[in-house]
Amino acid sequence: MKIIVDDEIPYIKGVLEPYADVEYIPGNLIVRESLSGADALLVRTWTVCDEKLLSGSGVRFVATATAGINHIDTEWCRRNGIITANAPGCNAMGVVQYLFTSLFHVAERKGIVLKGKKLGIIGAGNIGGRAAALAGRFGMVPVVCDPPRAAAEGPEGFCSLDELLGVSDIVTLHVPLYKGTYKMADANFFSKIPKNAIFVNASRGDVVDEDALLAVRDRLSALILDVWHDEPRVSEKLIASADVSTPHIAGYTLAGKLNATAAVVRAFARFASIPQLEGFYPVGNFAADDVSRHLDISGSQEEIARRLSDIFPVEAESSLLKGSPGEFGRLRSEYRYRAEFYV
Repeated sequence: MKIIVDDEIPYIKGVLEPYADVEYIPGNLIVRESLSGADALLVRTWTVCDEKLLSGSGVRFVATATAGINHIDTEWCRRNGIITANAPGCNAMGVVQYLFTSLFHVAERKGIVLKGKKLGIIGAGNIGGRAAALAGRFGMVPVVCDPPRAAAEGPEGFCSLDELLGVSDIVTLHVPLYKGTYKMADANFFSKIPKNAIFVNASRGDVVDEDALLAVRDRLSALILDVWHDEPRVSEKLIASADVSTPHIAGYTLAGKLNATAAVVRAFARFASIPQLEGFYPVGNFAADDVSRHLDISGSQEEIARRLSDIFPVEAESSLLKGSPGEFGRLRSEYRYRAEFYV
């Protein structure tokens, strides 16, 4: 059996070699010709896995070491007998960390008091659900819109999108990208957000109409963006306009990467019937504090902001992208995985 593996999936080298012929290729260089003789493909977001790449190949298993799966044409794969897998929730806590670290950073810089603010969370899955659970611990009031969950669980604890937009001091997107969410944050969406609200997107760049966002920028008290349309060829104007601009690294924690690698290896083990790998979890030369650190949430907003920044210096990461917007891809690929917090 032959496996093609994105060479930037961490802590995977040497794991599959006892069971298969493994070839490591940079994700953006995996092309149709790369798949000659391959049975399985392990990727990240750089590799678009669709008919153009996979048609005529012998690949019967595709896994992505990411939570998102919009770079894989899952329907085409299903019709053509290709099993797909991803790593749902692998980086959820990292994105939650990004959200609150960035909010406390801009609040301190702009003199905004977060206590009592309504945090409007659109999408309450692995990430949004955790954000809602933590909001109260940080003194904020969660307002949650998630129609699929509301339909399955009942309306209590959820509201409509229009209700959320009308009352929220902060609006943060945590939705997957599909036809129904493509450019959902458009001119009509932004017209319903109160003046001086904070807007955050750390989900997918294409859920936002960037022209509409730029048109209302002056109405927002702060703008925090980690994801962008047409990455890595991103809007330099929008990068300059945002208070926090980062190169799609919200979920780039060491724990998230370990979880993602574990998920794809375990999924491959099930596909290939390798019981020795079904409980796999990576090991490496790192300390416990490299993976997660305790966050003391007592004290003033200033103190909490400082502690959050000590774990994740988001201002420094934003400054790097603002200083070199044309280096988006390099800054993302060279980002050093950080620790998550726990409370």
